[in-house]
Amino acid sequence: MRLNQLTIPSLDVEKSVVFYKKLGMQLIVDALPRYVRFELPDGDATFSVHLVDELPSGDGITIYFEDDKLDELVKQLQAKGVSFTQLPVDQRWLWREAHVLDPDGNKIILFFGGDNRKNPPWRVN
Repeated sequence: MRLNQLTIPSLDVEKSVVFYKKLGMQLIVDALPRYVRFELPDGDATFSVHLVDELPSGDGITIYFEDDKLDELVKQLQAKGVSFTQLPVDQRWLWREAHVLDPDGNKIILFFGGDNRKNPPWRVN
């Protein structure tokens, strides 16, 4: 089994397009204003955004995107005007993470986990 597609809700899909293009995603399906789909720079998974009348309540959605050159990526995104709620920091779970909110308040975590992403020292065998 592989993760193929992830879809998140948005109140303004057009604003989301601008944001996710800044992150480096390529628009491959444009059904504005109700739906868009992106190809990620690496891998085969796709990512889409669909229009909703109301966002989910509570903690909402957290999405992790991994990049081998996290600090470099964050600097590039800052130069494009992306504001981070947390700049890259080493976490106790052995990942380096930077946090940003998309236009709908979805939490986006850009991170580098390397081998520790799937094989941390505490992995269950």
